[in-house]
Amino acid sequence: MNATLSGKIALVTGGSRGIGLATARTLLQQGAAVAITGTSQANLDEAARTLAADGGDRLLPIRADVRSYDAVKQAVSDVVGRFGGLDILVNNAGVGVFRAVADTTVEEWQQIIDTNLSGVFYCCHAALPVMRARGGGWIINVSSLASRNAFVNGAAYCASKSALNAFSEALMQEVRYEGIRVAYVLPGSVNTGFGGLSSTKAEGALLPEDVAQVISDLIAHPSRSLPSRVEIRPAQPARKA
Repeated sequence: MNATLSGKIALVTGGSRGIGLATARTLLQQGAAVAITGTSQANLDEAARTLAADGGDRLLPIRADVRSYDAVKQAVSDVVGRFGGLDILVNNAGVGVFRAVADTTVEEWQQIIDTNLSGVFYCCHAALPVMRARGGGWIINVSSLASRNAFVNGAAYCASKSALNAFSEALMQEVRYEGIRVAYVLPGSVNTGFGGLSSTKAEGALLPEDVAQVISDLIAHPSRSLPSRVEIRPAQPARKA
């Protein structure tokens, strides 16, 4: 174990699979205590088994839906109750439904916006008082290159991530003088099976561990610096025919 984050406490939403799971593993390996949230108890149980060797009693799985502010507040309370505080919040929970606007239901629109945008607000709102009491911290929001590159059948998802970018920029300016650093990460294609797509999206796609490394590298920056936005894409994506 590389104990560079020993004594730090992290909460990773959507931490039972994909980028969230890889991030939780990386933070645990660096010595942090880590709580993960997810909506599926089966996935949380599997994640706990997967991460047991890395975290042991430094891992706290929490079943919580970030679309519910009450659930988010309880999750933050559980983290503080178990570990004593909160230093790092990784807002990774996300959902994607990819349809034409005319075919997207109101319920699907609400699910995407409530998870990808409102859920981030809820988590930040609940976490900020705890971070202020600790004298600072890190908030890292996982966005997407789709926030800058809209595509057919992605209107709802792209809109949610574009709004997340603006939210992150504004929050960064609000809390930077309190020792709370805010950054957002924009991955390109990642092999995660996200949105019901194949877990092998494309030859040369990023791995979840690549995004986790970016998040870890951000946290490692000295307190005088604030890399507030990072784009990461496949170095050699599959060539278009």
